Amino acid sequence: MRWTWPFIGRARNGEHKNGNGSDADGARPDFLCVGAQKGGTTWLYWQVDSHPDFWMPPVKELHYFDQLSRAKRTSSPRRRDERDVRFLESIKSLSAQPSIDLENYGRLFQPKGPLLSGDVTPAYSMLDDEIIRQITSYFPNLKVIFLARDPVERAWSQLSMEVRRGWISSFDVTDIDDVDRNLLHPRVLLRSHPSKIVARWKRYVHPDRFRIYFFDDLERNPTDLRHRILHFLGADPKKRSERVPADYNADAGQRKLCLTDKVRARVAQFFEHELKACAAELGGPAKEWPARYGFSLLLYFWDLLDDSIDLLFWCDWIC
Repeated sequence: MRWTWPFIGRARNGEHKNGNGSDADGARPDFLCVGAQKGGTTWLYWQVDSHPDFWMPPVKELHYFDQLSRAKRTSSPRRRDERDVRFLESIKSLSAQPSIDLENYGRLFQPKGPLLSGDVTPAYSMLDDEIIRQITSYFPNLKVIFLARDPVERAWSQLSMEVRRGWISSFDVTDIDDVDRNLLHPRVLLRSHPSKIVARWKRYVHPDRFRIYFFDDLERNPTDLRHRILHFLGADPKKRSERVPADYNADAGQRKLCLTDKVRARVAQFFEHELKACAAELGGPAKEWPARYGFSLLLYFWDLLDDSIDLLFWCDWIC
């Protein structure tokens, strides 16, 4: 089950004050990064937070649309200046409400002034259709980014993080049944199907305002990936970041669980259909994912064709 919260009725009977869900002073997010968890979202936050064209919230993940900003923080929020303090006071007040308030959520971004700003919360990949529809309707100019990662690698990285943080108390990484149990946990499963996540967000976001980027490109050429993302968001890619280089990744050195060949093959089998769906529907580096595990994409397309033929025969029969 995906996150669902009630909504407070919109201001002015749902009419946008400025045609874009913002106040007259432009208080609104310019973009959301909706995942994927363990797909490079921390890297993205640091890149935009250190770029002179952005003012970013003093916490990476706001979790407003999934937890009303009540998520426990693993680190203290930034308090660099008065803008940070004002933001933290505002979000504390907003999180005390029992419902999603899009108008006051937009006002959280008043400290950005003329700069760009956004909300980088990977858990938004699990939002249901109604919340996505409400967000994108209220903020029609909102840009949305999804950072896709090979589902096998992503899920294993998530499990490694959860063991490090003590969220999984006992996990035998050599036990196939134990591996299966953890992969089937909703916290992992709902985040591990990028083809479905992308399809859900694409239903409500205009194609010009939605972009998929790949963890593969972050590993291969972070400078080029940074350039493409900044250009999409409307920033100047030629401006140098003030504090971090393009290849800076705070999570890169984190310890991972040992992944044996046997378990890797089992996890790949678990995600076989999703690997093929990503290759067919996301394109780009995702086209390489099935072959990593010895899967043929031709068989996937053959199955789709076979299903289509069966459907045609069925429709002809009932007519």
